[in-house]
Amino acid sequence: TGTGHRKSGMSALDRRVTVSGRENLADWRDLREFRQVDFEASYVLGWKLNGETLAVDLDLRLEPGHVFYEPPRPAEKVCIRPAVMEFPDCDSVALKDEGPSTDTGALVAALGVGLIDGLVVFDDGVYELSGKFGTVVIHSGRLVLRLTGA
Repeated sequence: TGTGHRKSGMSALDRRVTVSGRENLADWRDLREFRQVDFEASYVLGWKLNGETLAVDLDLRLEPGHVFYEPPRPAEKVCIRPAVMEFPDCDSVALKDEGPSTDTGALVAALGVGLIDGLVVFDDGVYELSGKFGTVVIHSGRLVLRLTGA
């Protein structure tokens, strides 16, 4: 279907079982915001905490079926667009292996950048975003994905 299933031939149910063993979770491929996006070929550029909203700046790879897809320019091989992934009403941010931080602002400022490996969404408002920067656990309201420029 062109939704980024290139790395795993698994169904959504299989991913739910193998990702963490927890019930009631979704993989990023199951979210409408990520239709026609190759999230695992996208890149985190930076992290910001604006009040109670965590903003993750991205270079987002769009697939040909995406409404904002444009054919790559001659020097490009794929369609990359700037985007931001926002986590409103963010209660906490932590590195998975380190647990909660007492200074969320300092933790967010210290988070790294890099290629994204995946995003797992739990029904209880917990998101696990993983990549070259590690696995970041976010407790938040429903995420919002927006393209931010041309």
